[in-house]
Amino acid sequence: MAVKTLWTIDHACGHTTEVNLSDRPADRRAGYARWLSARNCTDCWRTARGEDAESKAEWLAKKQAAEQAEAEEWSEQYRMPPLEGTDRGVAWGIRCRHRLVSAAYAALVLEGPTSEAEWEAIEDAVRPLTRAGWWIDQRDADPADLPELLDAATEGDRPNENPHF
Repeated sequence: MAVKTLWTIDHACGHTTEVNLSDRPADRRAGYARWLSARNCTDCWRTARGEDAESKAEWLAKKQAAEQAEAEEWSEQYRMPPLEGTDRGVAWGIRCRHRLVSAAYAALVLEGPTSEAEWEAIEDAVRPLTRAGWWIDQRDADPADLPELLDAATEGDRPNENPHF
């Protein structure tokens, strides 16, 4: 006798569905059917996922707002000048600058060989870079590379490569 391929699943949400498990090996169908019974049916899963997506969006907005407030407070505390660009680019650039400079401080001063006096020179080199797009472009940079990135950014007058931020 062949192992059945059509299974009736009583889902955790209370709904019952017929599921064709013929695409699974015969010895794995019963275990998969048991696993499915502990889950919501497809319709309930999609509905719950939609609600989760909304709550994730709310969570992300709150997290981003808190991060923005922290970055702006940091900018004020360390006398960082305002950034230039679009409103959205400026907000993003402020967060990127905060993350990179804070992480660079940790990597170079707290964990590395850089002295506080040397760090002040790095911090002074950060201030003239007011184009939000530059900070956005550096968002994935290694924090320990900040001094080299600053040197490259301040070498001569180069045209503005990405004026959209």
